[in-house]
Amino acid sequence: MIESILRRFRKPCRIPANTHDSLLQVLARDMDLWAKALRTASGPRYLIATSMSNYNHACVVERSLAVALTLRGARVEFLLCDAALPCCQMTKLHGCEPEALLAMPATLRCPSCVQEGKRLFEPLGLPVRWFGQHLSDAARARAASVANTLPVEDIPGYCPGELAIGEHALAGALRYYGRGDLSGEPCGEAILRRFLESSLRVAAVMDDLLDKESYDAAIFHHGIYSPQGVIGESCRTRGLRVVNWNPSYRKNTFIFSHGDTYHHTMVSEPAEAWDAIPWTERLERLTMDYLDSRRCGSADWIWFHERPENDMDAFAREFGLDWSRPVVGLLTSVMWDAQLHYKANAFPCMLAWVRHTVEAFRSRPDLQLLIRIHPAEVRGMVPSRQKMAEEIRRMTPQLPPNVFVVPPEHQASTYALMDRCDSVIIFNTKTGIELSAAGIPVVVAGEAWIRGKGFSQDASSPQDYDRILASLPLGVRLSPEKTARAKRYAFHFFFRRMLELPFIGSPQKFTFSVELESLTDLLPGRWPGLDCICEGIATGRPFIDEYELRPETR
Repeated sequence: MIESILRRFRKPCRIPANTHDSLLQVLARDMDLWAKALRTASGPRYLIATSMSNYNHACVVERSLAVALTLRGARVEFLLCDAALPCCQMTKLHGCEPEALLAMPATLRCPSCVQEGKRLFEPLGLPVRWFGQHLSDAARARAASVANTLPVEDIPGYCPGELAIGEHALAGALRYYGRGDLSGEPCGEAILRRFLESSLRVAAVMDDLLDKESYDAAIFHHGIYSPQGVIGESCRTRGLRVVNWNPSYRKNTFIFSHGDTYHHTMVSEPAEAWDAIPWTERLERLTMDYLDSRRCGSADWIWFHERPENDMDAFAREFGLDWSRPVVGLLTSVMWDAQLHYKANAFPCMLAWVRHTVEAFRSRPDLQLLIRIHPAEVRGMVPSRQKMAEEIRRMTPQLPPNVFVVPPEHQASTYALMDRCDSVIIFNTKTGIELSAAGIPVVVAGEAWIRGKGFSQDASSPQDYDRILASLPLGVRLSPEKTARAKRYAFHFFFRRMLELPFIGSPQKFTFSVELESLTDLLPGRWPGLDCICEGIATGRPFIDEYELRPETR
């Protein structure tokens, strides 16, 4: 029985001559080692559900991870889409207008993605499963029927068999439009229904696959949207371990999480994972030097300002702000990004929070509110089509004279602005980690990862929030004890949770590439971050690199 199973995995590795793919080139140079790994793999069985072959990040990371796991004896399979979905995370408005998306079948829109999957994955010699192999005509018909008849108001909460299908369908539609809601979009409902149909198809694919096959873990990027979010839902309901990952901030680093997307797991991560780190002067210097570099992005591969302006006196003259009077900062996030449900939010959405805050400051002329709109609205991978400044003007045509709005394209440094504030209010931005480590008091109204960590003021209801606002201005920085705790968490987040894969580079923004000299670079003992990831996948160990134990940080 075991031998018959193993034979299924002993597929030939057919690498095209003169391939330009760097990973395939490495395999071709070390073909004996790779052929032996394929032939002898008999360990845990993993499903890497890359799904979208045109998604560069996933293909680069997950193909490399598949090779590393196979070299460690694991049996690895891929799951890819073969134009089986009406739309997915790869579907973006600037590449396919709503009318075209609704009229064009996937078989006409997706051939390049399918061909890329065959080009990148099949030569590895690892089994590749395709969505269409697990999607019957009856399942397609059921998905279309539900998507076309379910009342639109019921779609966001649609949860058949405890699968949050509607939540991921809505997140996908919002990402497609680059908006926080679908109001004002003539095709908004039709597009949402199309994403719902896709999500239902993914659920059917996973039902069929997991009815027939068993795995020790499923590994895939993001963990939200469609198809990945639905894949995660399906795996969890069957008790199949899930590993999600995403690119992180520091160059050559990635964040992995067990069970769910890091958007969820970082909120609920226990303090025991980081609050007892033995603190040293070297860790202090390492952490603060990196946080200082964040101001210009010199150590990151994700940043939004090339040359931030730091002259805050000039800024005050431009906006009519008076730094001699108390200023409270407010940092927005991109409205469409990761629209998931969090129970602890004080407000149902970011717009409701901003509206409430502006009105609260209308009756506080003793304070100035400085709203910094996230630069990623105009500089991110998916530029936002729902602009916060426009929403503020719509909600409050006449802003109070003590409220100032900094547009996303303005070159003023967010960090320099917040440095001058008495305190800062956030919804879910990660900047709260950095501000707290600098001793700046932070108020949390949403699902920011510093919530519940012991150094922020957290609101879980509008009443909580109003009570906190009534206490402003604080007039003091965080206590030394809270600042020290914030620094520990910043170190944990930016160094221990962001796992280094030095062999993955970024030759241009938002694009990754593999930079290996030899296949032996992926063997155990070469890269601590890769070993941490592979061990975490194999054993369930937390994806934490104990960076503080490295000789250079002791």
